Amino acid sequence: MAKAGSATRVSAGDTIPFKIHPRAFKALGAGLVTNDVVAIIELVKNAYDAYATRVDVRFAQDEDDWVLEIEDNGSGMSRSTIEEAWCTVATPYRKKHAVAKQLGKRNRRASGEKGLGRLSAARLGAKLEMTTQAKPGDCWTVHVNWEKLANCENLNECVATITRAPDGRFEKSGTLLRIFPLRTIWNDATWDDLRDNLGRLLPPIAVKRDFAIGFRRPGSLFDDVIDVKPPEFLKHPKYQIRGTVEESGTVRYRYQHRAILGEEHRTATGTVSWKQIRDQADDATLNSIDEPGFGPFEFELRAWDIAQHDTQEIAERFELRKSTVRRDIRAFKGISVYRDDVLVLPKSEGTRDWLGLDVRRIGKVGPRLSTPQLVGYVAISAAHNPDLEDTSDRERLVATPEVLAFEATLRTVVSVMENERDKDRREVTKERRVADLFKQLSAKELVLGVAEVANEGGSASEALPLVEEFSENLDKARGEIETRFVYYSRLATVGTIAHMLVHEVRNRTTVLGHVLDWLAKRLADLSDDKAASKLEMGRAAVAALDKLAGTFAPLANRQFKRRMRSACVEESALRCLLMLERELKAGKIRISSPTDTVTEVAVDPGELDAVLLNLLGNAVYWLTHKGDADKRIEIRTRKISEGKRVSVGVHDSGPGVAEEDAEKIFWPGVTNKPGGIGMGLTVASELVAEYEGKLALERKGKLGGATFVFDVPLKQSAGA
Repeated sequence: MAKAGSATRVSAGDTIPFKIHPRAFKALGAGLVTNDVVAIIELVKNAYDAYATRVDVRFAQDEDDWVLEIEDNGSGMSRSTIEEAWCTVATPYRKKHAVAKQLGKRNRRASGEKGLGRLSAARLGAKLEMTTQAKPGDCWTVHVNWEKLANCENLNECVATITRAPDGRFEKSGTLLRIFPLRTIWNDATWDDLRDNLGRLLPPIAVKRDFAIGFRRPGSLFDDVIDVKPPEFLKHPKYQIRGTVEESGTVRYRYQHRAILGEEHRTATGTVSWKQIRDQADDATLNSIDEPGFGPFEFELRAWDIAQHDTQEIAERFELRKSTVRRDIRAFKGISVYRDDVLVLPKSEGTRDWLGLDVRRIGKVGPRLSTPQLVGYVAISAAHNPDLEDTSDRERLVATPEVLAFEATLRTVVSVMENERDKDRREVTKERRVADLFKQLSAKELVLGVAEVANEGGSASEALPLVEEFSENLDKARGEIETRFVYYSRLATVGTIAHMLVHEVRNRTTVLGHVLDWLAKRLADLSDDKAASKLEMGRAAVAALDKLAGTFAPLANRQFKRRMRSACVEESALRCLLMLERELKAGKIRISSPTDTVTEVAVDPGELDAVLLNLLGNAVYWLTHKGDADKRIEIRTRKISEGKRVSVGVHDSGPGVAEEDAEKIFWPGVTNKPGGIGMGLTVASELVAEYEGKLALERKGKLGGATFVFDVPLKQSAGA
């Protein structure tokens, strides 16, 4: 008997073999993919890998059993290939033969490398009958009973039967799969879903016409040939963004807007750095990597507005039914990833929103695109992106840092498109104060208008347009108020947090100060230089914390009524620069701010800080992402209006603001920052407006970048 705690000794030559139970066929088959549509797509992809130019998917009824047939005109298989590759589970055959080549035709990269795709037939039906012929060669039929395989005791009993089949089944070569009896009861809805997803197997945008898919459901006299070419109107999106992503993570894009009806159009180009993407994602994993880790890829996203009048516009221009418009967008909706021109994901309806765009809209200020509005195409290659792998169930990408970076990059592209689209959906309007927004809720003008119609003997139908116009304006006002109040609630949260920080930090520093004073008295009689040095460091740390609390103090106003009408511009600027100290140092940005003057204004210090912090924060953001070394910010003041007001200017040497964005940047929800809220300048301008002032962008920046100027009232002396 071995002693307690002693380890059993094993000789160096002992081995324990792994064993695979035949039930693995069932587990890898039925459990390999999540649904029948994905299983069929995997089998169709096998036909594509075999260099077929056409594959036919047919459903039929054979006596009492439903049968699925998948037939292609690809290269087929010889007997040796059947034995050595097809009958070998997880074969490396496709990995070793990654590219299919045929004389005079473009090469095809194999879409599958795991050697498991054929087992998805086990999910669809209990039996498989495969007839295949290579050129030149004999025609063979292979029979597999998946249920029988799963019930075997060991792998030696797991066999398929093969017989020579009569020639003539195929014109030259090909493969026919017959799967029966089907495990699932199919209906019109599931057949429609299958047809739509088969149509997405190849890119609907950059399609190459060397692969056709035929589809026939029971009762059909003719094949329904699925044309991978998208409907005509999908070629003419209202909003479009396309571009490339470099290995460094830099996104280069070109955005285009074209009205469905009319001549209105606009284009914009730009770049987004990996640092901007990483900062927007705010993910701990991404924050720890300097480069995304994926290879270069291309993208193109197309979007439409899908409200009732928007689909009506599309229907009118392309002479379609509105229901057809919605159905076609639904068929191609979402962002699809293609590896070497073959669909990677999503492969089923349930995973169309694999990027989480719909969930992302919850709680976000400003208009966001949802999956049903987008048709996207992302082209990756196995050669440049080997780490972007799909999972065995073919429904998502394997969670790796590279995949997280890939997904974050695509979300940023969507965010850029949303920002540009929002500019094209808005009309230029004069900036209004918050109080002015509520004036739109008054029905006074509606009542007067309806009364006028009544006095003139008009009917209810004549008054209806007035009611409809009021309803439309009401919806717009409500939307804008909702947008602003969500942002204000966030500002209120910031104020609450600031109040809590100031209160808690100062409470703790007071206690620490008392402790340090007590220690100083106890150590006064001791000549311990080291202890005295540590004590002084502690006092310095407490003083730094107290100074930090003072920095946040102006933001900690928890009351709606302004407490004070007195602030110093220079002190406010210094506080804001201290808040941004880390970013300023990291970006190597030089600051020039007045320190030898005292400009007192009749403004709440918290509100003055909010305005300056927004302008300085924007300047720091764009300078941080500027490539050259000349990064400067200047703050300048000058008296105006006969000495009654002061003009405050914030100048930077950044990229500036595009001419077409000069008015729009003050609109609620409009931003050029990927993932930005787009309310900072709106609120800043409203705060200035409350003091009868105006926040404006000067067309020609003093330092070559952006220059924002606002004016507020000077504090008048008691005798003035």
